[in-house]
Amino acid sequence: MSQLAAPIATRAGERRFPVIALVLLVPMAIINLVAFILPVFRLGQISFMESRSGGVLTGNYSLESYTGFLTDSFNLELIGNSLLLSLSVTLITLCCAYPIALFLHRVSPAWRNLLFVVTVSPLLVSSVVRTYGWMVILGDQGVVNGLLMSGGLISQPIRLVNNWLGVTIGLVEVLIPYMALSLIAGFGRLDVHLEEAAASLGANAWTRFRRVVFPLTLPGVALGCLLCFVLAISSFITPKLLGGGRVFLLATEIYDQAVIQLEWPKAAATSVIVLVIFGLALALYSRVVRRFE
Repeated sequence: MSQLAAPIATRAGERRFPVIALVLLVPMAIINLVAFILPVFRLGQISFMESRSGGVLTGNYSLESYTGFLTDSFNLELIGNSLLLSLSVTLITLCCAYPIALFLHRVSPAWRNLLFVVTVSPLLVSSVVRTYGWMVILGDQGVVNGLLMSGGLISQPIRLVNNWLGVTIGLVEVLIPYMALSLIAGFGRLDVHLEEAAASLGANAWTRFRRVVFPLTLPGVALGCLLCFVLAISSFITPKLLGGGRVFLLATEIYDQAVIQLEWPKAAATSVIVLVIFGLALALYSRVVRRFE
C-alpha cells in the first residue's frame, strides 16, 4: 500500500511545484513588463513617428529617423567614437582591475573582507560627485597641473579635461569597482594547487599566469568586459562633464536631441540603435562564454 502511495505523492508534488514556481515568477514578470518591456516598446514606437516643431508628435509613421541617422556622417562618427571609447575604457579598466581582483582572491581571509569593502567603497559615492572631483583634480588649476608646475616639469597647464583623455580617466575610475566585482565572481575555477603543479614542472611566474591563471579566469574577464562596455557606451554624466561639450558620443547626442532640440523620434531612434549594440555585445559574450565551457 505504501509503495502505491509513494508514486501518487510524487506526482502530486510535481504538479504543485510548477504552480508554486509560477506564482513566485508572476511579480517579477509584472515588474519587467511595466518597467522594461512596455517602455522599450513605446520607445520603438516613438522612433517611427513624425514630429512637428516644438516636439509635437504626429500620428504618422515613417523611417525618416532611421534613414536620417544612418545617412548622416556625423551620426556614423558618433557610433565609431562611442565604440572606440567604450572598448578602450574597457581594456584599460581590465588592466587596472585584474591585479586588484587577483590580489583579493589570494589574500588571507582575515584581510579579504576589509579589502573587498575598500575596493567597492567608491560605489557608495555618486558618479556625479566623483566626476566633479575629477574636474577639480584634472582642471587647469587642479591638483595634477599644480604639482607639475610647482615641480618645474611644465611651464603651463596641460589640458586634461574637456577632451577625450579626461573622459577616459573618469570612466575608468567609475568602472573599476564593477570590473573588479565581475572578475572576483569569475575566479571560482582558479585553484592555487594548479599553479603549484605548474611551478613544480618548471614554469616561471609569467608562464603560470599565461598558461594557467589567465585561461581559468577568462569567464570573469568576459563578464567584466561586457558589463563595463555596456556601462561605458551608455554613460552620460561623465562624458558630459569631463568632455565639456567637446566629446560627442551616442549618450550625449540622445540627451541633446531629446532635451535641447526636442526631436523625440530622432532621440528614440538613436536609443534603439544603442539597444541593438547592447544586443550584439550580449550575443558576442554568450558565444565567447560557450567556448570557455
